Amino acid sequence: MAFDGIVTKQVVKELDNLLIGGKINKVYQPNKNEVLFGIYANGKNYTLLVNIDSNQCRIHLTNFQKRNPLNAPNFCMLLRKHLIGMKIKSFETYGLERIIKIVLEGYDELNDLSTKEIVVELMGKHSNMILLNSSNTIIDSMRHLEISSNSTRDIMPARKYVFPSNEKQDFLNLTSFSEFYNIIGPYIGNEPIDNLISSKFTGISKTLVFHIIDANNISNTSTLEEDYHIIYNALNRLTTSNLTCIAISNKDYVIKETNDTTSPIQVNLFLDEFYHTKELSKEFISYRNSVLKLILNELKKYTKRLENMNDKLEECNRKEQYRIYGELITANLYKIDENENLSSISLPNYYANNEEITIPLDKSISPHMNAKKYFKKYTKLKNACEIVSKQKEETKQEIDYIESIVYELENAKTVPDIDYIYTEFSENFLGKNVSVSPKNMKKTNVKKKKEEDFSPLKTIIDGYEVLIRKK
Repeated sequence: MAFDGIVTKQVVKELDNLLIGGKINKVYQPNKNEVLFGIYANGKNYTLLVNIDSNQCRIHLTNFQKRNPLNAPNFCMLLRKHLIGMKIKSFETYGLERIIKIVLEGYDELNDLSTKEIVVELMGKHSNMILLNSSNTIIDSMRHLEISSNSTRDIMPARKYVFPSNEKQDFLNLTSFSEFYNIIGPYIGNEPIDNLISSKFTGISKTLVFHIIDANNISNTSTLEEDYHIIYNALNRLTTSNLTCIAISNKDYVIKETNDTTSPIQVNLFLDEFYHTKELSKEFISYRNSVLKLILNELKKYTKRLENMNDKLEECNRKEQYRIYGELITANLYKIDENENLSSISLPNYYANNEEITIPLDKSISPHMNAKKYFKKYTKLKNACEIVSKQKEETKQEIDYIESIVYELENAKTVPDIDYIYTEFSENFLGKNVSVSPKNMKKTNVKKKKEEDFSPLKTIIDGYEVLIRKK
């Protein structure tokens, strides 16, 4: 479910009850899209997370620690300069718009009372976090936008902040079902209900509408007025009741009414756990794919090496032919004119009942030197055959080993499992052949886990459960 306007309003409602009067004592920025605020309120420390990633934009409290970069980004340093020590005066929302304004109050360097505002715009790829002064002028923002670059407004330092335009209707402004029906009525039947309502009203996601119609056994293509009345009533309750979230899959969730008041921040806590799990899954997949790409590149090198060895061994199989060429030329030198530049010569082959055989010659050298050249080539291939055959067996073993690592990686379940696989692989291969780590690889050294820390892989073969564990 998108972090829509109804979710936004509930999150801010919970924050408003908990953080008003709270003092900002920490600011750090784990990545380019995320800022964490350490807030001391009502005798407790809280961490407020703001994320403007296009796919995971959100704001909520978090209990999970994130790595603080050694060198803080410029925007983070700016926020520290302006916000450390300031108190939260209010949280403001605008209907069901996914825009939150955090008003802060504190004393500046001259000990004068000043006001600053943080505007969090959660609008997908257009998400942003903007710091304003008391005169609504932009101090700075996480993303800079200009009208000259096809933006609808300027988000640049020293410019006046302009509220984003929106042609959609605000559901909270409706006073009756008839108003709701008049807005969507002309379009009923032209598109699915979830598309229709989400396109006409701001802050209402398709997922939420689809969940409502599914829970009430309404067809997504229904044209019955009574069905739309049910949807209107459900949306009206969601905008006026206490809410909680429930997961409907590991990738999605919906918001619903609740009478449970035991936790004043239950939506915040749910979102924190949900998105943390989602980020871990994304990190796991990204990390695994990075390691897999590295291993497959190494496998490709060894496979190519094996192909070259096969080509070399195929040439080695012709070594006896070169020896015969040398012997036949030597045996018939008395018949050959040394001064005649020949590109080939036909001689009786006493190894095959004296059948004539055509021997290619290098006409830039004498027949005698051609014979020596063939003997040299024979000796070289004879020696190479033994060496390459041994190397081929070693290479095949290396390929089998790398393929076993690929199998382990594809069955890995956690990031520590991947760490272990990558460490083992790098010790055996990367130190010898590769000097760079993949982009998403962890830079720290990873200690090997003890064998007993790893659960064996399980598979079914011919009806038997087989446990697989690496020695």
